[in-house]
Amino acid sequence: MTSSARQLLDLISNSLTLLEKSCEARSVDIPDLNSPFHPSTEAFRADPTASEAANVISAAALQLAAIFVPPQVSVFRAIGGFMKSAAIHACLESNVTEILREGGPDGVHINDIGAKNGQDPQKIGGVVYLVQCTASLNRSDLGRFLRMLANNHIYREVRPDVFANTRISSMLDTLKASEEIIANPDQKHDNTFGFAALASHALDEAFKASAYAWENLADPATTKSGDPDASPFARAMGRKETMWQYFERPENAFKKKRFNIGMQGIRALEPPDASLYAFDWSGIPDYGIVVDVGGGVGTAMLPIARKFANLRFVIQDLPPVMEDAVEFWSQEMPEAMKSHQVVFEAQDFFKPQPKREVAVFFLKQILHDWSDEYCSKILKNLRNAANPTTRLVFMESIVSLSCHDPSADHGQGLPGEVPREAPRPLLANYGAVNEMVYNVDIGMFLLFNAQERTVRHMDELLRGAGWRITVIHRRESSDSTFLQSVEAVAAP
Repeated sequence: MTSSARQLLDLISNSLTLLEKSCEARSVDIPDLNSPFHPSTEAFRADPTASEAANVISAAALQLAAIFVPPQVSVFRAIGGFMKSAAIHACLESNVTEILREGGPDGVHINDIGAKNGQDPQKIGGVVYLVQCTASLNRSDLGRFLRMLANNHIYREVRPDVFANTRISSMLDTLKASEEIIANPDQKHDNTFGFAALASHALDEAFKASAYAWENLADPATTKSGDPDASPFARAMGRKETMWQYFERPENAFKKKRFNIGMQGIRALEPPDASLYAFDWSGIPDYGIVVDVGGGVGTAMLPIARKFANLRFVIQDLPPVMEDAVEFWSQEMPEAMKSHQVVFEAQDFFKPQPKREVAVFFLKQILHDWSDEYCSKILKNLRNAANPTTRLVFMESIVSLSCHDPSADHGQGLPGEVPREAPRPLLANYGAVNEMVYNVDIGMFLLFNAQERTVRHMDELLRGAGWRITVIHRRESSDSTFLQSVEAVAAP
């Protein structure tokens, strides 16, 4: 029999041939690891065949490494993840990526990085933030952090103690001048595309919370609690409060701003009109009401309102958000406000919904912020306000199984329940290639005592609240960052 290693190698070879043919036919290049990331370097993924081939190559390479790397090394690669996080945090907060970008492909010596920071070359003071102002980082410390990351192709060592960026490290670049950032650190992430802000948030709040995950699980007072102020984050901060309450403290104004910029970066990864394809909006009768529950300023409804002038939209959120929503729509689509196509309603989704004829209750990334206990309250309020024809549509990241999902075998299961699965002997979900959603899932636990969910979990949750899933509208992507939409009806 052909060994699994040989099967994996064949998958890589065949997929690379497909990828190269696609790139040649479209005159695009396979990215160079040592060249900075730019959206144009992802052009090869525009062809679905090439995108799938890239996923298979990546998944197979990782699985081959799992076979041949000594298991103790693989285990400690995972165990030592926090060490890589600490190294990235140091480089991110001390603006190393920007300095290396300015130095060009020939690289920058660690002494010159220190000098560029405006600090004593022996002490890179830009990372004081990392060590809570109790110590400084000397040049040998910086070199060891960069070298550890270079071993994982995050930065590269061009010559001894001389480092340059890679395609991966350039993702941490704000694209600002290092001098500007050093002079105005509180404005580092302003007017950026948000990925560095997201990384900085994850390496701060989430990183600190992760150190208390087991303590939270082991403590009888929190192990079974679904309360958002009983999270590992709350334990790490030493206060029984949510992350939102933490951000409202005056001393955390920068962190709140950084988080908001990071969330804008996440939204930028999703097509701006994704909500337009979440449901067949054309099937709603004229003047049908769509309620955007917890909709923020209503950005998800904007592309739908523009295309379907015959529908009526109710944007719901807490009172301060509604003030921002009025300003947003007055700029983006003032005619919708004048015609009352769009109205704004201050509403707490933990309180009963107003009774009216609703065609669709829409929720985008609401349920993942809450534990099952709290989601059930939200869903039951919606069910109590629903009529027999009301549809519930929500957009969330869906966690896939790593094994084959038999739900759809023999024509069974819900339409769209099972995503495209990888060819054997790969893990069915393409393994770590699609790791983003699993990272987000653990992050939701750490920060909010909440989670992302599998289809099975969602089905159980909705059934318990009086809803029944009818279809999942999937949009395939090159990773697991895209949101999928789930449609449900009121259960009898």
